[in-house]
Amino acid sequence: MMGICEGRTVIITGAARGLGRSYALAFAAEGANVVVNDIGTSLGGEGRDTSAADAVVAEIIAAGGQAMANYDDVTDWDATKRIVEATVARFGGLDVVVNNAGIVRDRMFVSATPEEWDATMHVHLRGHFCLARHAVDYWRAQQKAGNPVDARIINTTSGAGLQGSIAQAAYSTAKGGIAALTLVQAAELGRYGITANALAPSARTRMTTGAFSEKMAEVTEGFDKQDPDNIAPTVVWLGSVQSKHVTGCVFELEGGRITIEDGWHLGPTVDQDAKWDPANVGAAVDALLADRKAPRAVWGS
Repeated sequence: MMGICEGRTVIITGAARGLGRSYALAFAAEGANVVVNDIGTSLGGEGRDTSAADAVVAEIIAAGGQAMANYDDVTDWDATKRIVEATVARFGGLDVVVNNAGIVRDRMFVSATPEEWDATMHVHLRGHFCLARHAVDYWRAQQKAGNPVDARIINTTSGAGLQGSIAQAAYSTAKGGIAALTLVQAAELGRYGITANALAPSARTRMTTGAFSEKMAEVTEGFDKQDPDNIAPTVVWLGSVQSKHVTGCVFELEGGRITIEDGWHLGPTVDQDAKWDPANVGAAVDALLADRKAPRAVWGS
């Protein structure tokens, strides 16, 4: 029986460990050609180790799948072009980009440094931009050449980006930006046969075990809600031909739960159809606050 991604080719960044590894194995199991991109840094983005990516590729090939390792830096504009070129040269095309790579520099805002802020923005925001931008160039060229395009961009945001997280100002800001980027990509790229969606996954990874150790603890029996393998099926489906009608969505995923975020909506409004006197604004805002839906709490608050 053929898998739902049979013959499709996917690049997954940060694919050597955690969620990325689960995605890579799951895509391969459904028939996809998988490019395992990972430079093998520490959680904070330091160091290099290619052995982890090689191990995932070896596991896929041993199971009868098709995969290649790639060690290019997703924040490097020229390097990400090489990733796309190498993928097309090896597998004859490209169908899906899963932007999963990231780092975290946990710090209370009052102690945050410009260096930590810039590093977090660089990996998450620039990293999501560079690879997808070159992939889009490839897909547009295919469309102009008369070849059908049914492509996918799958980004990674976070609950931290959707509602904020104590001691993660930079990470939350970057992840919020990725959610907004996804909406713009979906609106602009549909005409080329490209969809864009984002994930806010909750699972046991190097990032989450430190920040949420109790919640992410492994279970010895029953359903392991935080197993990263739980997230992979939805990601694989989003990368398949079956998801062509879904774009501009942000999915929160945890265990067996799939949630589509409702996004920002206009809440209570007052309009006096005239310029406000500053002295009257307070009472108007208090009335609106009393009428609004309670917001989700910031993580850790």
